[in-house]
Amino acid sequence: MMLDVAFCHWAFICTILFTSVILVSLTTIRYTSSSGERRIRVHTAAAPVVTDLGEMYRQADTGAIVSVLARIAVENSLSDKLDSVRQQLQLKLVKSLKEYRNLYVVQHRIGGRLIYPESLRYLPLYILALCKSLALRGGYADVSLDERCAAGFSMMILPARRLLNFIYPSLYRLDEVLTVEPDMIDGALKRLPLTLQCLDTAGLYLLDDGFTFLVWLGRMLQPELMNDILGVSLSNFPDLSKIQLRECDNNHSRNFMAVQRALRERDSSCYQLPRVVRQGEQPREGFLLLSNLVEDQMAGTSSYMDWILQIHRQTQSS
Repeated sequence: MMLDVAFCHWAFICTILFTSVILVSLTTIRYTSSSGERRIRVHTAAAPVVTDLGEMYRQADTGAIVSVLARIAVENSLSDKLDSVRQQLQLKLVKSLKEYRNLYVVQHRIGGRLIYPESLRYLPLYILALCKSLALRGGYADVSLDERCAAGFSMMILPARRLLNFIYPSLYRLDEVLTVEPDMIDGALKRLPLTLQCLDTAGLYLLDDGFTFLVWLGRMLQPELMNDILGVSLSNFPDLSKIQLRECDNNHSRNFMAVQRALRERDSSCYQLPRVVRQGEQPREGFLLLSNLVEDQMAGTSSYMDWILQIHRQTQSS
């Protein structure tokens, strides 16, 4: 992936008199590449335009919107308070939903409902995930500087699809998948919401953020299945941070490796390294898994339900 040719373009259109169905933008950028070379790049883009604001909302690209907002938020975090950056994200979300509501409040009897186009149905969730991301969460002392900078750098360069998976990782339950035929594994993988309610103490789960495969072992997981996956007995290997997963001579292990291969084949731009954590193993469980459960309340932040209620109240206010 050539990171030096990816730029975020933010433009304001001050006129509403469009004479064509496309808008052409010509941008010239002078910059320093990652190798220290001075370069000039000319970029011409053509974007479709419409005269109906409602149609623009219906054609909105959630991935592109979140990608732009993430980059702006990371840049603002360098010179502003993190709490202020998170409030700006929330304000942009409320403003967009309020404007969409005002388009139809007279024509339709929408009452006090929160309405949004189908294209933006996941936008509130992704904005919440941005606010809880490693780069923007808490205060400056809540996350180490190296980790915050690394997360912010990743958010600045990742393409839209990988960025969405980075801020809202994919969670899968595997103990039920490992019993199916190998050629049916990919279709059997179902994403779960990032909430503690989806974690069964007798289950085996995998969290994929695009960089790491986090394998979570429930406290009540069958010892036979656990030993087949790890290749060792936990009684003889208490430090899970040093375990290196490899394919063992049993069906559970072979199917487990097939799951990892199937997920890696979906995006070959990276190779996720597996890490293992067991339920109740602190502080590793809290940092590696629980902090990624975006829809739960944690460390003074709102749950997804409380977040939606808060957004709903703000969109109703005048």
